[in-house]
Amino acid sequence: MRLTNTLSTLITEQSRFQVLYDKLVKPSDKPRKPGEKPKGAMDFETLKAIILADPTTIVPDGMDIDTISVDDMDNVKVGKYSQWLLKNFIKPTFTDERGDLEIGSPEYKKAAQEYRRLFLEDLYKVTSDLTKYEKVKQYLPQEARDINKVSAAELFQLLDDFVMPEKKQKQLEKKVAKKTREGFNHAGGEIVFEGPKWTMIRISDKGEVGKDAAVYYGGFHEYDLGETRWCTSSPGLTYFNGYIKDGPLYVIFPNDDKGEVGSKTGLPKERYQFHFPSNQYMDRTDRQINLVEYLNGPMEELKDFFKPEFAKGLVKGGTSDVVDIAYPDNAAGKFIALYGFDELFDSLPDTIVRLLISNKSNEDIALDVPESIGRFKNLEALKLEKICRSIPDSVCNLTLLNFLALPNNKQLKSLPECLMNLTDLAFINLKDSNPNVEIPPKLKERLTDEGMGFYYFE
Repeated sequence: MRLTNTLSTLITEQSRFQVLYDKLVKPSDKPRKPGEKPKGAMDFETLKAIILADPTTIVPDGMDIDTISVDDMDNVKVGKYSQWLLKNFIKPTFTDERGDLEIGSPEYKKAAQEYRRLFLEDLYKVTSDLTKYEKVKQYLPQEARDINKVSAAELFQLLDDFVMPEKKQKQLEKKVAKKTREGFNHAGGEIVFEGPKWTMIRISDKGEVGKDAAVYYGGFHEYDLGETRWCTSSPGLTYFNGYIKDGPLYVIFPNDDKGEVGSKTGLPKERYQFHFPSNQYMDRTDRQINLVEYLNGPMEELKDFFKPEFAKGLVKGGTSDVVDIAYPDNAAGKFIALYGFDELFDSLPDTIVRLLISNKSNEDIALDVPESIGRFKNLEALKLEKICRSIPDSVCNLTLLNFLALPNNKQLKSLPECLMNLTDLAFINLKDSNPNVEIPPKLKERLTDEGMGFYYFE
């Protein structure tokens, strides 16, 4: 059956799980290319995740949602928004400068693949939006009360722009449990920093006490009440367990709330949550902030506190021979931008064999490589891409160095003349660096002699 026909049928058929499973997971009957395996529109785990993201879906008490099987799903009452979620997942619409992308076109397929990945990643946000939609849809414009006339992308904006009628808002406020704000105390959170501008809580407990703290500090996922959209703050979800097993959560509040607080907790409306193992640094809307800019700017007083957290990611286990850092893709990369090469090299073991550091961002970072680089006596390969402006003479202490890559360093002016004495050095890469960089004539001559090695400069 064609996918479009499947979707049309789903609108009118009873929303039982088995019906959805037969239509979307079981292999399609349509003709296939020779050798092509039959497959459905999605796998079981995807279908299950989408159904469970519907806040009106009812799961029997005691059933573990992480281990639900196909047979177990027959006992789950599929919610009324599941078909809408599936429709948005399977058949999204996209527009470019030429208008709507044609379904089935290469451009559409590429856009749809990324859309579906993000859709599944952000399902918990749609759950929150649908929960609020269910509460307030009677107050929305008539055309917005039919969920099928609203796309998933439009739903958040619709709710974010929504203003509850004043009379109804006062009634709701009376029902909200007001908490007495006694600092930032909670049994599951430890206050680890109190500065002039910021207070920080660390959540380390991996059990229910820790989860309760994450829910509280995030404001019970009540974004519309001035709280947050963090997945770890939702009482009914298990995302907290996935994050806390890898490392602590840090929640940061400004000491001056400027009169803007969440009406559920009384905590400052402005707040941030950091998780170093996953490289996630989120504001209250669950959007990634530029951590380097924050720690070099408004949060500078937290910079020294976080240095050990960044350092943990430099060398896995502390014994690896290879250090491969890509800024800003991981916490180790951010270490360089925040603390510089000196601190980086002081934090690395002197036994490393390969040191590869690349700036993958659009930022122009030009740092001076410190003299301490000379202590890595076992180093055979050194790559510094788009991140340095000078190389010290101490690099010539690296007598085993065979490969030196310095690409895309626009401010690099010269190379140490003593590199000529590194008899194992056979390759220098200066691609896209400063075209006027000074290369010692004898070094250039030795590298270009037949059988001795070469340098690369294009």
